[in-house]
Amino acid sequence: MAKITYIEHNGTEHQIDVKNGMTVMEGARDNGIPGIEADCGGACACSTCHVYVDPAWTDRVPSMEPMEEDMLDFAYEVDPNTSRLSCQIKVKDELDGLVVRMPERQI
Repeated sequence: MAKITYIEHNGTEHQIDVKNGMTVMEGARDNGIPGIEADCGGACACSTCHVYVDPAWTDRVPSMEPMEEDMLDFAYEVDPNTSRLSCQIKVKDELDGLVVRMPERQI
């Protein structure tokens, strides 16, 4: 299990314990965290679970697959260094303390 901090665009923080094997998106969805819409349910077929991974964590999350990279082309205000789709980040013990920020909006 890992404690993930989700920070809304307005600065509101939510610390959630997310079970290993789930995704960062599922943790947000299952706990009613605003700012992650997850329209495709985690199939990497949209960009509505876009987050900014805190720079201290960018080298510790799993690398991005080409499909995720392609879907990020449709996300709002992508940052080439920190943008990720939260449906593609699987939770594991090593991600305990992960911090993600939501963009102003999802598209």
